[in-house]
Amino acid sequence: MEIRPILSSLLRNKTGALLIAAQIALSLAIVANALYIIRDRLEVAARPSGVDDENALLRISIAPLKDPETSEAIVAMQQRDAELLRAIPGVQSVAWTNQTPLSQSGWNMGLSLDPKQTDSSSNTAMYFGPDSLVKTYGLKLVEGRDFTDEDVYQSDPKVDETLGQNAIITQALASKLWPDGKAAGKTMYIGNGARAQPLKVIGVVERLQTPWSNLGERGELSTILATRWVSSYSLFSLRVDPAQRDRILKDAEAALLKAMPGRMVVEKRAMNEDRDRRYRDDRAVAWMLVTVTVLLLLVTASGIVGMATLWVNQRRKQIGVRRALGARQFDILRYFITENLMISTGGIVAGLLLALGLNQLLVSELELNKLPLGYLAVGSLVLWLLGVLAVYGPASRAASISPAIATRST
Repeated sequence: MEIRPILSSLLRNKTGALLIAAQIALSLAIVANALYIIRDRLEVAARPSGVDDENALLRISIAPLKDPETSEAIVAMQQRDAELLRAIPGVQSVAWTNQTPLSQSGWNMGLSLDPKQTDSSSNTAMYFGPDSLVKTYGLKLVEGRDFTDEDVYQSDPKVDETLGQNAIITQALASKLWPDGKAAGKTMYIGNGARAQPLKVIGVVERLQTPWSNLGERGELSTILATRWVSSYSLFSLRVDPAQRDRILKDAEAALLKAMPGRMVVEKRAMNEDRDRRYRDDRAVAWMLVTVTVLLLLVTASGIVGMATLWVNQRRKQIGVRRALGARQFDILRYFITENLMISTGGIVAGLLLALGLNQLLVSELELNKLPLGYLAVGSLVLWLLGVLAVYGPASRAASISPAIATRST
């Protein structure tokens, strides 16, 4: 088919063609980036935390209305509560800690490799655990060993600021601090300067997300200290039989309150509930973008259908004359589809540039990665197909116009 007559016709009626091309360009820019953000949000929400079987992990926090008078009494209360929880049927492991993954609340500290540094080498989420968090969380140890009772350090903020001596870190943190070698046996420091505290790395776990589950590398930078923090506020992580989870939570609350009247359970929750709460906004954004994408494609298709229908009605006499001169129905159908593909191609070229520009803005503002070229290719193909399908109906009706239309008065 000759492209020149189609191009000449479009140039004589360029307003409608430019509107459709602009709509396609805008649709491609939005759809390609929206699909990428949808995939990114869903992948973020499905990230592994490092915890084995999150449905089997519970957390329960409790605080007395009046603090025990001595540090010894506080430690004794922590140990007694842990034993009470271990005695509940269905409880497999218990660990006192100061924070849990995905809970969105916890400690964050700076680490350095040399106390003389002025800036930190990395930040890290700081988990305390006199009991084995590796066991309770089901973490995968890839280097070194777990803590033993001899590693436990009792840290009383009323006495000194020392937080511990031995540490287990995540693989992500180990790679950031020592990219060219093993981490076990090496020393890092909490803070810097005269108050820097040395920590010996005795083990590395594959993964343990931070309480805030930050995006990217920051969500994997975690440290576990074999530290018993002297605090009357207690947070326990429990690994349980998932089938008995609800009953265990009730029994745990009852046992803790009975053991020491005059205190309150602050919070109790399963880890999968923490995951739902943490990623609720990400899932909402993903579904919102799905809705916007579908509506935008429907609007674009409607625009193409409407414009094609208008062009058909305006050129009914011309189509009839061509039919009378021997043009087949296939020729008329091919004409309108080719015309639409030319408009779509122009819009897609502009849309590709617009999509890349929009992605650059999202990268700088939302910390997204650059848009993969595959999304541009898929978006372009979708809009090409959408254009063909949208114009097919009006083009088919145009192709069925009888040659007799050419003899009628306009």
